Amino acid sequence: MKRELVKINEELCTGCGLCIPACHEGALQIVDGKARLVSDLMCDGLGACLGHCPEGAISIEMTEAGTYNEKVVMENMVSKGESTVIAHLEHLKSHGQDQYADEGMAYLRENMHRLNMDVEKVLHRFQKEGIPLKPAGCPGSQATTFTPAGMVMDKSVEVPSALEQWPVQMHLINPAAPYFRGADLLLAADCVAFAFGDFHRKWLAGKRLIIACPKLDHGQESYRAKLAALIEHAGLNSLTVLTMEVPCCSGLVRMAADIMASAQRKVPLKAVVVSVRGEILAEKTLYKADAS
Repeated sequence: MKRELVKINEELCTGCGLCIPACHEGALQIVDGKARLVSDLMCDGLGACLGHCPEGAISIEMTEAGTYNEKVVMENMVSKGESTVIAHLEHLKSHGQDQYADEGMAYLRENMHRLNMDVEKVLHRFQKEGIPLKPAGCPGSQATTFTPAGMVMDKSVEVPSALEQWPVQMHLINPAAPYFRGADLLLAADCVAFAFGDFHRKWLAGKRLIIACPKLDHGQESYRAKLAALIEHAGLNSLTVLTMEVPCCSGLVRMAADIMASAQRKVPLKAVVVSVRGEILAEKTLYKADAS
């Protein structure tokens, strides 16, 4: 049986990673600086990743894909190197495909003498007890629980909102709205306000707000157009981009930096990264230019 699968042109691929969050099945990973299909078992062939590749390196091709054959898959993986093999096996393990992972390791043992890699190292990684597997796909989709550290909540005290305008979702805002004129603008990933407990006081107070999700939102070309209009014409005083630590969030920072680089009018731009535990992991000034 033939079915459609993703194919990546490695000569065109720059390893930018924009395709990774678009693959909800987690079949794509960046390995050795290139996007790789680490398991066709999870690729649905629908091509959600296509429109996110700026280099046109991804295509969908009709491929013979009847009964899944781990031996055939491993023959393809070993040609791409040790790191890709490890990523493939981790992908299988993290999706509960232990039988296929065992078949893959059996292939490595049987062909150890002819493979140009440290097979013992690969096998040891999966056989030694107590070594956790690296999650496959986007870390932002991995299920995690934790207890907030030092959180004391007095429910009798009502904390006021610092929000000064509406709407806030990027698809809904109008760049020409008067409240953006001369504003300090906060562009925040959707999840930040839930992860950072003091979001309103620390980041939102005194700013205008736009929220967006670079992984799940569609029609992001309109986001670029709106942000460019805000930078060029709204007379912004500053722009702060607040994102989560997960890789897909970095798309907001790249978008803002790219637009600022080509804009005639430069605005001070700062990027801040928040952990899922609500900690500030990084705070970097990307542009220091005074607004003019």
